[in-house]
Amino acid sequence: MKLPVSAGKWLGVPLVATLAATWRVQVHGAEHERRARASRQGCLYVIWHETLLPQTWFHRTRGDITMLVSATIDGDYLMAFGGALGYRAVRGAAGQAGVHALRELTGILRAGHPVAIAPDGPLGPRRVLKPGVLVAAQRTGALVLPIHVTADRAWRFDSWDRFLVPSFFARVQVRYAEPFAVESGEAGLEAGTARLASALAELSREDQA
Repeated sequence: MKLPVSAGKWLGVPLVATLAATWRVQVHGAEHERRARASRQGCLYVIWHETLLPQTWFHRTRGDITMLVSATIDGDYLMAFGGALGYRAVRGAAGQAGVHALRELTGILRAGHPVAIAPDGPLGPRRVLKPGVLVAAQRTGALVLPIHVTADRAWRFDSWDRFLVPSFFARVQVRYAEPFAVESGEAGLEAGTARLASALAELSREDQA
């Protein structure tokens, strides 16, 4: 039985807050995030879908991030959870809805604001990039900021992405890679895709789950 969508707010937030209060968070490469945000040319927080929960919780204090959220029931829960934490959202990740979402995100980035995208969502394959994030960066000049989160103890859902929920008293590692711009043309898009894939692979190198 599915919980009502509002449970993402009235149930999800208190539960995650209780859990996260016990996490021991260590941040690596915080200077990369500071640089991307200080550029004021827009930045794309790029994460793997499986890390949505700790990423959304950890970055809630930024107060200005717009998330790309799928038009699915899981996306509805994320909308309720993220909205309660102060995130803005754009719906749509595939098909015609994805085209409209890309246009909207492009406008947000051109205005110099940050956007968060999980390029292997909403249905995978797990840790396989879809090109939209690089296209958005190329069109706007926004910086791509790869991020990954790991935990030394966690629950993993039996889902396509093996959704990560760090457990009580977990050591949570938040890792940023160096931000970069995507150069123009097909060659720039290919180089940007390769660099993003390499950065995310390196950030998750010790994560064998």
